[in-house]
Amino acid sequence: MKARDKRQGLTLVHTGTGKGKSSSAFGMVFRAAGWGMKVCVIQFIKGQWQTGEQKASERFDNIEWHTLGDGFTWDTKNPEQDIKTSREIWEFAQQKILSEEFDFVLLDEINYCCGYNWISGEEIATFIKEQKPEWMHLVLTGRNAAPEVIEVAHTVTEMQPIKHAYSQGIKATQGVEF
Repeated sequence: MKARDKRQGLTLVHTGTGKGKSSSAFGMVFRAAGWGMKVCVIQFIKGQWQTGEQKASERFDNIEWHTLGDGFTWDTKNPEQDIKTSREIWEFAQQKILSEEFDFVLLDEINYCCGYNWISGEEIATFIKEQKPEWMHLVLTGRNAAPEVIEVAHTVTEMQPIKHAYSQGIKATQGVEF
């Protein structure tokens, strides 16, 4: 693994309406951990239900995992609470990034927070440009990535659906979706 002073940290965005944004990012989490990098995963939307990725992360000493959201909130009954929770998670995420303890940070589903106007894309982009350590890899996932975040990212991938089992009446499947 390259020393931090020799590493160019990348900012990546996985967005779009298709499946696989978080799954791709989790693959990167395990790749980085496999190389001995210290990794932090912060989930903005997903609630406290168990996922295979989180269970797998428990086998690694160099992955720290935080599932902090209130659950899927697109049909929220309490938008003020969702804004408050998202702002608190964003503050927590900034502290983790600025701690310089981690080589790789995943902000899972943060793009939704921009799409719902809970956190501004400008605020996130400014933080990335001005405060993210240059050697740190940062990945942001979720639909509706803000144009400002897309602009500051090194790599942006937009996932688009072609066909999905859910549209055929097949519910989320253990080991595939969670």
